Amino acid sequence: MSGTGVATIGDCRIAYRRAGTSGPPIVLCHGAGIDDATVSWRHAIDALADDYRVYALDWPEYGNSSGDIEHTVETYVDILEGFLETLPFERVSLAGISMGGGVALGYALANPDRVERLALVDSYGLGARLPNALQWKFLSQIPGMTEFGKIAASTTTRSVRTVLDSLVADAGTLPEQFVDDVRQKLMEPGSIRAFSAFQDNELSFSGRVATNFVDDLESLTVPALLVHGEDDPLVPLEWSERAAELIPNAELDVIEDCGHWTPRERPDQFNESLRDWLPDPQRVPTPKYTKARMPGVTRVSSD
Repeated sequence: MSGTGVATIGDCRIAYRRAGTSGPPIVLCHGAGIDDATVSWRHAIDALADDYRVYALDWPEYGNSSGDIEHTVETYVDILEGFLETLPFERVSLAGISMGGGVALGYALANPDRVERLALVDSYGLGARLPNALQWKFLSQIPGMTEFGKIAASTTTRSVRTVLDSLVADAGTLPEQFVDDVRQKLMEPGSIRAFSAFQDNELSFSGRVATNFVDDLESLTVPALLVHGEDDPLVPLEWSERAAELIPNAELDVIEDCGHWTPRERPDQFNESLRDWLPDPQRVPTPKYTKARMPGVTRVSSD
């Protein structure tokens, strides 16, 4: 069984995809830029649905979600906390890619009792500088350039692959469905606005980032899986290697011939790695009995 739903978190309307009717719950957090729940997690949702209850949310101003917020990891952590309050489980597993990994990590550090397991995929938040991300920030400073660039990038399959070439290991070998998903995202009005705001808030012109959890990793009590594309051109592999050494209970899976978008570049390998890490699918999830729902948090609808 699969479907969609909407939750109200404060002033935000948070859309999400859901799949699966039994097994432990897992919440998937997508990244920044040309992304949403479907772009990053299309294959993972299907692969997990037989044995897990899967929820994949869109951040505000991504996908079908809306809300006027400050686009920072700290704010996204609050959104994630509100979303988890709408779910009927005491504990969930979290998986996040890129920016979404930083958000999932930030939440797990603050709420270890609410997180069963944590998967960080080519994750943000594990280092101090991202020099290879500066080209995106410089472009966003030119009036109209971001919107013009995304329109130009979406005109042909070849132009979409050119954009992806700075994010993946080999854009020429990407499946057409992945390219089509990214193209549709680029064609959405305002689809880069949240990313531009995030860059303004999180990335300086020296490449230094605002969110760096390295000093907190030794205190993380949640079991963590770090998955990283060996040829990631955006987030250094060294970030995940160091994190795997610092986190007390961690495993590292380096995916060969893969760049920054591991769940879409190498979906079979990624899904196998994630499934092997998640809780036993036969384990009955602990229902939420006592914790009161946060003010301003409601589940509006689902189908």
